[in-house]
Amino acid sequence: MVRMSTATSRRTLIIGCGYVGLATGALLAAAGDAVFGLRRSADGSDALRAAGITPLLGDLTRRDDLHRLPGPFDRVVNCASSSRGGAVEYREVYLEGTRTLLDWLRIHPPSKYVHTSSTSVYAQDDGSVVDEGSPAAPRGDTGRLLRDTEDLLVAAARDHGFPAVVLRVAGIYGPGRGHLFQQLVRGEARISGGGTRHMNMIHRDDVASAIAAVLDHGEAGGIYNCVDDTPVTQLGFLGWASCELGRPLPPHATGAEVAARKRGLTDKRVSNAKLRALGWSPRFPGFREGYAEAVAAARPTGTGPTGT
Repeated sequence: MVRMSTATSRRTLIIGCGYVGLATGALLAAAGDAVFGLRRSADGSDALRAAGITPLLGDLTRRDDLHRLPGPFDRVVNCASSSRGGAVEYREVYLEGTRTLLDWLRIHPPSKYVHTSSTSVYAQDDGSVVDEGSPAAPRGDTGRLLRDTEDLLVAAARDHGFPAVVLRVAGIYGPGRGHLFQQLVRGEARISGGGTRHMNMIHRDDVASAIAAVLDHGEAGGIYNCVDDTPVTQLGFLGWASCELGRPLPPHATGAEVAARKRGLTDKRVSNAKLRALGWSPRFPGFREGYAEAVAAARPTGTGPTGT
């Protein structure tokens, strides 16, 4: 685990202080930061306060909301999401929202700004290992908007010295999250194709520690992949989880189910070597460690990994 600074005077703003932002804020508050969490609604304010985070109400796409915030802030983390929307929502939250933030922060720039993007920008489909130097040319509209947002921040760092760092985050799981695992528990999981496509994942708590690492040590204008050490094929993951839960493998998806997928399938193994070089390492190096608690909770009472 990366060693965090113990400075006590830093004011850190987390935009989109939800699932990942709350865990990040709690980690930073424990290290001595004065943490502020911006959300669009007051829901969850009690949880923020319990974690040592001061709740703030506002929308990053609204300039007036930003100007009402109790800045300036020493560090800013943008964890805002589009709530699984389409291209319109992605453009508003990621691209236009980032433009609004850059304009607001121009007057009092922070010492570091971290933006959470996605490893979905890598469109490789041959199972190859990809790193930050690999082509990132997503095929879909939402992926291209993520890349446009990354380009905007990298350009701001290069041309204006804005201290932006981009963190490309893999599929997040953790307490209450993990789409494919939850589908398996509900009996709704399906194997796509031959199940040979690789999945790249990261536990929520390891995303939080990665954000802390790039806040302290990330290079302005830099891009870092945030992923665990263990890419796994879909069949490998479902085979392990099914065995642990004492269940049969789920069936293969039908042609209609595959066609109904909103996102195109990619197949790549994402490297975290650049992030590790900062001194970061995941607490949960792979899905077996990360899902152990969820497996234990989902397993029928009195049964072991083989269902006996």
